[in-house]
Amino acid sequence: MFTIATWNINSVRLREGLVARFLAEQGPDILCLQECKSPVEKIPLTRFAELGYHHIVARGQKGYNGVAILSRLPITDAGDRDYASLGHARHVSARLDNGVVIHNIYVPAGGDIPDREVNEKFGQKLDFLTEMRDAFHADRPQKSILVGDLNIAPREDDVWSHKQLLKVVSHTPIEVEHLAQAQDAGQWVDVTRQDIPEGKLYSWWSYRAPDWNAADKGRRLDHIWASPDIANAAHGSRILRECRGWESPSDHVPVLARFDL
Repeated sequence: MFTIATWNINSVRLREGLVARFLAEQGPDILCLQECKSPVEKIPLTRFAELGYHHIVARGQKGYNGVAILSRLPITDAGDRDYASLGHARHVSARLDNGVVIHNIYVPAGGDIPDREVNEKFGQKLDFLTEMRDAFHADRPQKSILVGDLNIAPREDDVWSHKQLLKVVSHTPIEVEHLAQAQDAGQWVDVTRQDIPEGKLYSWWSYRAPDWNAADKGRRLDHIWASPDIANAAHGSRILRECRGWESPSDHVPVLARFDL
């Protein structure tokens, strides 16, 4: 059995202490971070190693993007893909000794205007998702887990107000459809919703809200998926809302699941 967590940390160096606190308090076997905003060589690995996380596979980028997989279990680098040829550090994968492959993905946010004709970033987001779909069609995932900040809240109960967010980037119908096509291409199972099928679930709350907890205008942007051959081994999903209330927090919180494999 192992526990995996995903967390958009919004600068791993700025929030080194929060990562260390989370690792010490929750003790996941594997932590996948997005938006590390750091070259790999400047990720504070010594502190994480002191907590038992001696293994890392990462792709870094100064000031932007960046993905890392920290693990107490041995892992080997399983490569990366530059979806949509953006030249961004947005994907990295690692293989466990039992053969399970973990994909850590940071989908582009897409800017503020949901129209690729006037917003290049939105077009890049759709292209990124299309290439994910095509990759999963070409090489159907097996014994695989995909986690990350996918920057889309797909279900009506994954946002605080479905009607009010239909024209807001992260919940527009075209984004939801593109994400669904990528998910369907790999036959990925949404582990969080497999475990918690009903009710509002959020993993992100905007910094713009003066009182994020009282307003509670959240979105579920962070996901854990599993290939169908191991999806039934997943359970115990949790979203750690309390981390949003930590001092100088990320606007995202960790999402966790356990796998009995």
